[in-house]
Amino acid sequence: MASNFDIPPDGAKIESVVNDRLRQAMTEDGAKVTVEWRGEQKHVHVISMPVEMLYLNPDTHRIRAQRTLDPLRNKVLAEDPWSEPAQLYLQHLLTRDPARPDQMDPDYVSLRDELNDFGQKEAGIISPQGIVVDGNTRCAALRELGVKNIRVGVLPADTSRRDINNVELALQLRRDKRRDYSYINRLIAIEEELAGGRREEDIARDFNIKVTTLRQDRWVYQLIIESIERSQTSGGIGLRLVDFEDQQEKLRELCRDYSKLAKTDPNAAEQLKETRLAMIVLNYPKTTVRLAEADFHDRYLRERLPADLRPSTEEPTSVAVPGLIGISVQDATTGVKATRALTDSLLQAKAAAQAGEHLSAAKVAEAERLMKVGRETFKVAVKMAGQNAELLKRQIAVPERLTDAADYVNQCASEFAAARAKRALDEDAFDDALLVLKASLARLAKHAARTFSAPGDGVAWLLDASRDD
Repeated sequence: MASNFDIPPDGAKIESVVNDRLRQAMTEDGAKVTVEWRGEQKHVHVISMPVEMLYLNPDTHRIRAQRTLDPLRNKVLAEDPWSEPAQLYLQHLLTRDPARPDQMDPDYVSLRDELNDFGQKEAGIISPQGIVVDGNTRCAALRELGVKNIRVGVLPADTSRRDINNVELALQLRRDKRRDYSYINRLIAIEEELAGGRREEDIARDFNIKVTTLRQDRWVYQLIIESIERSQTSGGIGLRLVDFEDQQEKLRELCRDYSKLAKTDPNAAEQLKETRLAMIVLNYPKTTVRLAEADFHDRYLRERLPADLRPSTEEPTSVAVPGLIGISVQDATTGVKATRALTDSLLQAKAAAQAGEHLSAAKVAEAERLMKVGRETFKVAVKMAGQNAELLKRQIAVPERLTDAADYVNQCASEFAAARAKRALDEDAFDDALLVLKASLARLAKHAARTFSAPGDGVAWLLDASRDD
């Protein structure tokens, strides 16, 4: 959040203009817009204001994660949010794709084109001192189009910084809003709401998600923060929140599988988490990431790792339990340490590879080489895991088909009894269906006879049942 968020320097002048226009709107009984205000619905008057007179909100959740893309400009935004450089940075971020900040956001382009073709349909919201609470993106688009004025509702005179955040969030969560927060910015908003003392149940209801989903998202957010910390290099280079924007489904699925496995085997769960996180860093698709089970590193990867990606393994050690003198527990296993070390190497390599001018060309090139080597190594391991998964799928397909057939026969037996009790059984049709079943079993028995030299009880029954008298 902005660290120096006070009244804008022209706040008093803007408030005077706002009050004059509000009085006129009240006299004319002009249009109103409804906002969620301190727990209840409030109708506020709509006025027209010059777009150049207003200030974009430094605290808007729409670009909270993207602010850190440029540390120097973000510092200016934090220290002097109302300055022209800070406001220009906000204007720029509002036009960018959250997951690909070097590109224009298609949703922004659509909004801008709609405003250009049809004009402003929905009013924004501002504070009395001219801070845009809702409609920051619309304001940015109107400025780009050269439109002079924007229609806005005005919050009450005692509006606080907390009120601004609450109103923005409440308006964003309405289903009729067209441009949703990005995934990471939603996670940040949830954490801020919890930090403000709100209950998980209330926040989940506001975001229209289940409490279990909210807790999954919190687990994911903490994993992202931890991954960013682990990606830090000696030069202070690290990954950014925006680097995880496109990974929502992969990370949520990782949370589900990790939580399930952790109940029975915590070490296996850690290996699963580390291996899948490494594959997410390497930008594998979701269906491929699923191939990484807890034993993926030991079974397919360990022996194929090149020297510069092979971690130095350590024997398990014991660590003391804080506050309990003389009691210790075993540290992470060698397998967990190995998978974690590999993931750390890839996290740091990715951070360095996209550092650009912040690192020397040689270090960037070395990081890119490591990422390429890592992907080539994982490519072979993934191929073998996929082949094994396909083999297992074929192995269980045949018995699963028979199990399904047995379920249908059991259901048929129940329906047969009911039909007979009601004297509704079509005996001829039933007899014909049994002949079809007999022919199918005969074909299956033919294949089984060629396969099993020493048939078990089940196969022996099949052969006997299908043998013609």
